Amino acid sequence: MSIPTSATAQGLCSFVNDSPSPFHVVDTIAATLRSAGFHQLAETDVWPDDPGRHFVVRGGSIIAWDASTAPEAFRIVGGHTDSPNLRLKQHPELRSAGVSLVGLEPYGGAWLNSWLDRDLGVSGRISVGHGGDVTTVLVKVDEPVLRVPQLAIHLSEDRKGVHPDPQRHVNGIWSLGEDGSFIDWLCDHEGVDPADVLGWELMTHDVTPARIAGARGDLVSSPRLDNQGSCYAGLRALLDGDNTSAVRVLALFDHEEVGSGSERGAGSDFLLTTLERIVLSHNGDRADFLRALAASVCASGDMAHGTHPNYPDRHEPAHQIALGGGPVLKVNQNLRYASDAEGEALFALACRQADVPLQRYVHRADLPCGSTIGPITAARTGLKTVDVGAAQLAMHSAREMMAAADVGLYSAALQAFLSPR
Repeated sequence: MSIPTSATAQGLCSFVNDSPSPFHVVDTIAATLRSAGFHQLAETDVWPDDPGRHFVVRGGSIIAWDASTAPEAFRIVGGHTDSPNLRLKQHPELRSAGVSLVGLEPYGGAWLNSWLDRDLGVSGRISVGHGGDVTTVLVKVDEPVLRVPQLAIHLSEDRKGVHPDPQRHVNGIWSLGEDGSFIDWLCDHEGVDPADVLGWELMTHDVTPARIAGARGDLVSSPRLDNQGSCYAGLRALLDGDNTSAVRVLALFDHEEVGSGSERGAGSDFLLTTLERIVLSHNGDRADFLRALAASVCASGDMAHGTHPNYPDRHEPAHQIALGGGPVLKVNQNLRYASDAEGEALFALACRQADVPLQRYVHRADLPCGSTIGPITAARTGLKTVDVGAAQLAMHSAREMMAAADVGLYSAALQAFLSPR
């Protein structure tokens, strides 16, 4: 790579291990940004009118920017912080066959069979009330406290495996005892009085750490590569990049896996209002903001399907995607991806400037194609948007795989996109 990058496979593993939920992704990124000299702003603050490095948080979403001059355009790397998993229900206490269960439900197209027979921890956030005040407590239990057991092959109808019913078959065993509740146990573990708990967003995660894998150490075995691989690569790209005439932005949103339709999703006003406030804080007006928006471009970073060696027939024959083959440009004629010719050219140029190879992905025409924040961001903001990613296997599984080399290649391309020469 002609562009040096601080992104490494081991760095990605550490990032993932620190970030079992979207709220932890934001917390991990915020801590890294602070150490690099970024200053956190609140949406209720009056924002400073001098150039600087700042970020703002809205729940499980975060937007960071480096504005060296008054903004005339934005270069944006977007992505999402959430991953498919099993999440706790509001009344999770269940009892069946002499064991205590936690009621779970799938979030975001989780590949259910992959969540069976895994040691699961719990993470997320709890809202705690003290008098009239409400505070948020981050929860991270990195211990095997839950397990969803597979049905024995001898009890299946045809010995060809089972297809779990998301209502009945994915509840997690947590105890053989009959006393107490899981929420009370969790509060005790986290040092929170159960009587103060007013609400929660809690989810499970595989407690087996992300790690370098393969006989030659050329693979990454990890949970949540979709889409923490892009979050990490985008963060390093922002920190490694140079100042340009455009304001460099990292925008990561929660709830992509369920459609982005929330107050902090890509379909919300979070990005637009943040960009406008950046312009206004530099003494620009609404017209200045609209001009800057028209001159801006966004790379929607989400992971891509590598060609599966055991299922090569499930892929478009003329668009084979190799693990370790470099960043992936994603195109879909039915706009499941936002890439068009102009956006394709901008990312291809970034890869050329970074001296990294570029792969081009097209989904099989006879299979339904997934989507990203790309089309939503483009429609919501009018930004020129291109969908990109890094190749992986087992997308939406509890554990996924990618090439170690692609971590640096992907981040270098995003860095060149943010800081074009």
